[in-house]
Amino acid sequence: MLKFEGVKKHYEDFELDLTLEVPEGYVTGLIGANGAGKSTAFKAALGLIRPDAGVVKMLGKNVEDFTVQDKEWIGVVLADSGFSGYLRVKDILPMLESMYHKFQKEDFLEMCKKYQLPLDKKIKEFSTGMKRKLQIAAAVSHGADVLLLDEPTAGLDVMARDDMLEILREYMETPGRSILISSHISTDLEGICDDIYMIDEGKILLHEETDKLLDQYGLLKVKADQYEALDKAYILAHKKEEYGYSCLTNERQYYQENYSDITIEKGKIDDVIIMMKRGQQE
Repeated sequence: MLKFEGVKKHYEDFELDLTLEVPEGYVTGLIGANGAGKSTAFKAALGLIRPDAGVVKMLGKNVEDFTVQDKEWIGVVLADSGFSGYLRVKDILPMLESMYHKFQKEDFLEMCKKYQLPLDKKIKEFSTGMKRKLQIAAAVSHGADVLLLDEPTAGLDVMARDDMLEILREYMETPGRSILISSHISTDLEGICDDIYMIDEGKILLHEETDKLLDQYGLLKVKADQYEALDKAYILAHKKEEYGYSCLTNERQYYQENYSDITIEKGKIDDVIIMMKRGQQE
């Protein structure tokens, strides 16, 4: 559905170097700190910037060759964009109808009702969560096959994030759809993403299926002598600590079965990010 094939974009103080794929039926997460390259990747996917090398393909077509009609198959929410605050929801209805031939007005209005988005209130008076839910509702209401969501949960409280994720789960109930979603909040992605890419300084550090990451990864906490005696065949990275070392593994069960005297914690996405970024790679 969406492929970044050796995509490179060079700036004075930053370079994107990205190979990534979002298969049909997948929700793929792109996670990393602010400034890691997530927004640059989304701009490349939307044809807003031209790569210095490589190609971005969506729905089997180079995005640089997309027509206005092709773009109707894409739903987009960007972190730094939205509707004018001086408009009301009922003001944007004719805009959406004119922009998208397959705009599903009734579905859109039903979502507005469900998530308490008043039609007559100016958008500038909406909370951050209400504005983001409005963006999501618009993105999923015109029959798009691919959703591109850049930091859609930024600034949202727990209930607003849960509402947003519910909208996305309902969207994915229709076959033949895919989502690329970015966030620096790992817990937002754990419950919805099929796989996760971790990006740092424009490069992918790790790509893993979410279930495998949560079920098989682990953090070993060992003393210096234990670290020296440790079989490091399944250690991805290690970091010096006051007590000795912390080690990231993608085979937690192996160490549980063979090293009963060391502390082993279940892997969390945040732990993986920290270890892959700050730890020493094996």
